[in-house]
Amino acid sequence: MNTQKGFTLMELMIAIVIVAILAAVAVPSYQSYTIKTRRATATGCLLEIAQLMERHHTVNMSYTGFALPNPPMQCIGNLAGHYSFTVTNLAARTYTLNAAPQGAQASKDPSSCGTLTIDQAGQKGAGGGVSTCWK
Repeated sequence: MNTQKGFTLMELMIAIVIVAILAAVAVPSYQSYTIKTRRATATGCLLEIAQLMERHHTVNMSYTGFALPNPPMQCIGNLAGHYSFTVTNLAARTYTLNAAPQGAQASKDPSSCGTLTIDQAGQKGAGGGVSTCWK
């Protein structure tokens, strides 16, 4: 009796095709998940910066003079390369915080949220709609 052990070429090719199909489904799903996670982190970071702004206003009775912390807060550092944080419309009684997406975050976001914003009154904004983008 001559018995051989191992896989045939056909069995190996079928296994490779199955793995390729699974990868084709899993990779886009994972990318979508990471984009949504980064967006949620950016909204949380904007809220954290807004709290810092309010503390600054409580002490100084004005928003002017506020600058983003240097070195950056952990949430800003974690999102480096994915979001750029800025403060605009900075005046004694007003401000607008912005988180602009960059790179793949800007080009592959299925919700097209664009720049996330929040102002001194707590009004949130986003290109893809507040209810979709501020979850």
